[in-house]
Amino acid sequence: MAKGDKKKKPEKTTPEQSLSTFLSNGSHAGVVSDPHVLDEESGHETDVMTASFSSQPPLADKQLERSDDAFHEVPVLPNIIVQRYEGEKHLEQFHGEGVAYFQGGHVYKGMFSVGVMHGHGLYTWADGVKYEGEFAFNVPMGLGTYTWLDGSCYEGEVCSGIRHGVGTYRCANSSVIYRGQWHHSKRHGKGTIYYNQEATSWYEGELVNNNREGWGVRCYPSGNLYEGQWRNNVRHGEGRMRWLQLGQQYSGIWENGVQHGQGTHTWFLRRVTGSQYPLRNEYTGDFVQGLRHGQGSFYYASGALYKGEWKDNRKHGQGKFIFKNGRIFEGEFVDDHMAEFPAFCLDGSNTPDLSGIRTHTPHPEDGESPRRAPGGDLGSGPALLGPDMALDITALLENLPENQRDLQLKQVEFVVLRHIAELRAIYSFYSSLGHDQSPDNTFLLSRLQLWRLLKDCSIHQQGITLAQVDRYICAEDVPSEEIHSPFSTMLLRRFLSCVVVLAYNTYHKDIEPSDTILVACLSKLMRENIIPNAKNVKGLLFPNPMHAVIAVNYIGRCWEIYKAFCRANPTPLADQTMTVRHFIWMFKDLSLFDAELTTGKLLEILSVENPAAYDRYYCNLDLEMTFLEFFEALLGCAEVSNQRDGHTSPDSQMESCPLAETRRVSPGERTRDSPLQRSSQRHSPLTGPTAKSSNPNISPDVGSVKSLEMGKSKEILQLSTPEEMEPRQSPNAAGNLTSQTGEPVEDRSGAGMTSCPAETELDSWVQRTHQFFTQRFFPAYEYSLELRREVQEERLRQAALARIALAKAKEDARLREQWEAEEEERRREEEEDEEAERVEGLEDDLNPSPAAQTPVASTTSVVITKQSPATAVKKKRK
Repeated sequence: MAKGDKKKKPEKTTPEQSLSTFLSNGSHAGVVSDPHVLDEESGHETDVMTASFSSQPPLADKQLERSDDAFHEVPVLPNIIVQRYEGEKHLEQFHGEGVAYFQGGHVYKGMFSVGVMHGHGLYTWADGVKYEGEFAFNVPMGLGTYTWLDGSCYEGEVCSGIRHGVGTYRCANSSVIYRGQWHHSKRHGKGTIYYNQEATSWYEGELVNNNREGWGVRCYPSGNLYEGQWRNNVRHGEGRMRWLQLGQQYSGIWENGVQHGQGTHTWFLRRVTGSQYPLRNEYTGDFVQGLRHGQGSFYYASGALYKGEWKDNRKHGQGKFIFKNGRIFEGEFVDDHMAEFPAFCLDGSNTPDLSGIRTHTPHPEDGESPRRAPGGDLGSGPALLGPDMALDITALLENLPENQRDLQLKQVEFVVLRHIAELRAIYSFYSSLGHDQSPDNTFLLSRLQLWRLLKDCSIHQQGITLAQVDRYICAEDVPSEEIHSPFSTMLLRRFLSCVVVLAYNTYHKDIEPSDTILVACLSKLMRENIIPNAKNVKGLLFPNPMHAVIAVNYIGRCWEIYKAFCRANPTPLADQTMTVRHFIWMFKDLSLFDAELTTGKLLEILSVENPAAYDRYYCNLDLEMTFLEFFEALLGCAEVSNQRDGHTSPDSQMESCPLAETRRVSPGERTRDSPLQRSSQRHSPLTGPTAKSSNPNISPDVGSVKSLEMGKSKEILQLSTPEEMEPRQSPNAAGNLTSQTGEPVEDRSGAGMTSCPAETELDSWVQRTHQFFTQRFFPAYEYSLELRREVQEERLRQAALARIALAKAKEDARLREQWEAEEEERRREEEEDEEAERVEGLEDDLNPSPAAQTPVASTTSVVITKQSPATAVKKKRK
């Protein structure tokens, strides 16, 4: 029972367990119950943040157990005797349907069997509490409903008169609803608690003996959301808390409800639409009782950085402060100030006067400088674009004569500066594709979105593939497996450098070498490709915003499959990509081809945006495919493979696919109001999986937020599991079903049910896509993995059996040789015995017995016997 809960027992109800003697046959009936408590959490919300970046926001919604939460015990069947019976009998026993009136005013109406309550019936206690459901030998057993006078009720499984199994409890006084598992009349297992009628306050997860314990998600009335581990009703373990109104998030270790251990606290700075800020205020390091204490790093939104010791939320001890201009101060800090310069302000947001401060510039190999301009050694003067947009084209400039590098760099910077407004708008537009919200209204451009920009601008039709573009723009220290990752992100300055590198590698062969070749290539790329075509989104993934938001939920799992079928390339980078040939082989290996989805149809899908793959007369099977082309081809296959199934009704689509329900609510409502939507809060599909775990974690929780990497990596969104296939509903005060946003559930009977064509089209698309991925593609891949595992296990088993058979054969051969040797020895001994006996027989024949031929000697004579050769042999052997 949660701490602070109080019991409120119904009048005239005995809470103790009793075994009652009932009817003439002496049968017993017992109903046992422990009270279960439903709690509500509330608190005072403070939405003011101090300039010192308090790591522990005022815990809005701090747990305060309400004392007026009404609950009811399940009553027991008291010791009673029958006063009157009306109904059917058999052999003078109550049998069939009847009504029994008991002493004390209790009444039972229902089925009897051989003198006991057995079957369906209604038992009414004298105080008005009712149980209607199944009985077994005088004991409530099976499915039933308890109803109290105030309207509270329990409906679900009952075992031996107590709540045990799966059931729903509704409290009429507080509008609290619990749906889930029960164990010995206590909430135990997995379940969902709604704390108000609007369903804006809820908990979904694991419970132990009425307490939140294990893994769960708690959404508070203010919209704040905690997702992680619990113990004894408080946040304890690894988890993530988001304060929406304060614009903060903490991901890390909790202890008894506060941050304690390693963690990351982020302060989001919401910017106007179109702006791009590379960093948030963020602290990563040690926490003690909700305060920054120990070793940690604080990254300021301006780009400044402090790394060192902390004490009670303040810089205290040895540390390093890197100003946003790159200057570094290392030394002792006391009470959030430099010990040598106590009057100096270290807020990291303003440009300080460093004339009186002992600082130094970072070393070239020092990677901690947040504003170190790449390639700064190539120019003698300051960069035209500033440190935030400094170009990193050192590798490209090395291909040019040394005396032209500075001039070429300056000219390229002028061209970038001339088009900076268009490039910034393009970056902002494409970085938001596939996202429905952002904590700070900013996004980082992912590799997947960059591929979409390049295909929209027809870069892949200029004799260069997207896989080659990845190799041109990848950094030297990037691992080979990350070169083609769709989740890698880049800042605006990195994007500008990639555009310059791409322009040179695309058009340098078409332009005569000169001292302005970089400018000519970049200008041609902007004039012929980017400016005319950018923002005209094509393909199957991003054109429809709702399609994109839903489709990205399948990206994580598809990326795993893509990597499984990639092959190593004979390039210096040793990267792995997929070709058209591998893609076709994959479909063949997974048995995905059918009458509609043929090899020819698959090639047609690939050639829609890339004619180089297939043009009816020629097929380039060695053409490399990036993950974007792979995933969009799968979306095209989903359209084709489901045509034979015909159009499904919106009802069946809504019931079979939970993602279809997201279209009628805003992103904020989905986050605050629906426990179902917490399944989509795991990680951003466009910025990479949160945890590289066994289960695919998928979420529209977008932006460059550093999501919590949980070891458990709870995979709540299992698109193919039956539990997630039904929209969750809750009753309002009138008893009518409502959605978790508080809106009435649509009448599924068909009367008065209308839907606009756009919604019908979206539902149909969601249904087709869902069916293809969760019922065909993913299961086929899982089956292939299982088949490979079984084949591997069978091979290992056969190899083990072969080794065992070989060892047995060797042992048998050794035993056979040993037996043969023993047989040979025995045979030789028998031959020697036979030979000895034969020799002895011959000697007996040649030498008669001396007793028969020699006269008897005197008593003093000595008899000397001569030993035969056979006897000597026998004695010698002995």
